[in-house]
Amino acid sequence: MAKKRGKPVVAVVGRPNVGKSTLFNVLAGERISIVKDTPGITRDRIYADAEWLDHKFTLVDTGGIEPESKDILLSQMREQAQIAIDTADVILFMVDVKQGLVDSDSKVADMLRKAGKPVVLVVNKVDSQERDMLAVYEFYNLGIGEPYAISAANRTGLGDMLDVVVSHFPESAGDEEEDDKIRVAIVGKPNVGKSSIINRLLGENRLIVSDIAGTTRDAVDTEVTYHGREYVFIDTAGLRRKNKIKEELERFMIIRTVSAVERADIVVLVIDAVDGVTEQDAKIAGIAHDRGKGMIIAVNKWDAIEKDNKTTREYEKKIRQVLSFMPYAEILYISALTGQRLPKLYDIIEAVHENHALRVATGVLNEIMSKAVAMQQPPADKGKRLRLYYITQVAVKPPTFVIFVNDKELMHFSYTRYIENQIRETFGFKGTPLKFFIRERKGEK
Repeated sequence: MAKKRGKPVVAVVGRPNVGKSTLFNVLAGERISIVKDTPGITRDRIYADAEWLDHKFTLVDTGGIEPESKDILLSQMREQAQIAIDTADVILFMVDVKQGLVDSDSKVADMLRKAGKPVVLVVNKVDSQERDMLAVYEFYNLGIGEPYAISAANRTGLGDMLDVVVSHFPESAGDEEEDDKIRVAIVGKPNVGKSSIINRLLGENRLIVSDIAGTTRDAVDTEVTYHGREYVFIDTAGLRRKNKIKEELERFMIIRTVSAVERADIVVLVIDAVDGVTEQDAKIAGIAHDRGKGMIIAVNKWDAIEKDNKTTREYEKKIRQVLSFMPYAEILYISALTGQRLPKLYDIIEAVHENHALRVATGVLNEIMSKAVAMQQPPADKGKRLRLYYITQVAVKPPTFVIFVNDKELMHFSYTRYIENQIRETFGFKGTPLKFFIRERKGEK
């Protein structure tokens, strides 16, 4: 089985008011919104990118709990713990020294202990080591190892805690040896046909599928060889309960999506042709866009749509409107039920994979840039005009470019977009986002 790649996922579990969001904001460097300015993305902190001593990881908050009663509190905590067990590489179990050891902490600890995933027990709100240490030791009774005393609000004890967290990361997390397998995450809302598509691509019923939203049990990595090329399909699992409130379903879906997208090169967003493209689809797409993955939109159940000669064009227009932040995404109309156009998905994945890893020679890039500048003069402000000196590609997956200019402030977003469009006109880069960094070079003539 192919090893897991991408950034490790650390999930935070704990009762209400133990300080999860304070820790979240501190570790994520106070960036309060999930994604900067990407349309259709929720603003609450479900996940954030964090870093400790060169270890990059994704921090996931498994959910806010509304404690209506002790029973409901416990069932919701178990649900959270289950999400963490299913999706995370390391689980941060947070308790509160002021509230002491609570019955529901013990019950959740039992679940976490049995799961066999690394758990780091964090005791928050320890303002004074001398005064609170006896209370901290009480948490040894949970039987999940040493309690680490921190104060998220005062930022104390975080280094020791993070050292332990990163010590549990897989050896080669993030920078594993590249193999040739193309990793494809199949994402989308519950019940749009993700598992049916994978079954069709495999030609066998490996995943349980039924019409109840959320019947896929686990995220399954499925390896398949097609025309001599190896693929790994990462299925974002459905949900365990079908009667959950909408917000919980959505949070769960986003957490699952984040951990699948982290490990993929290419993301296939499956949209239900009958429902059309929704705000929820935009949230999922935003996660892939933000992480610079190759992107394909598969419109499933296309056989169920009444068509005339304008249908496809009108439909594409709607998709492009809602997902306006990713005009590069490839669109394919399919039916998992009849198998219509599914083999074409392999061809598109192959093409997007090539574009995602494409390198352009520096000489060619500078030629494109010079022509672009000659055709459309760079913007000026207060008599000072933007000058573009040099462009070079610094990375692939996604293709990433650095443009050196005389003044960063003058490089408006729209002009960067114009340069991007010129590069795309020459090289296509279909299905992949391009990233641009603007650097200043002082004193060039």
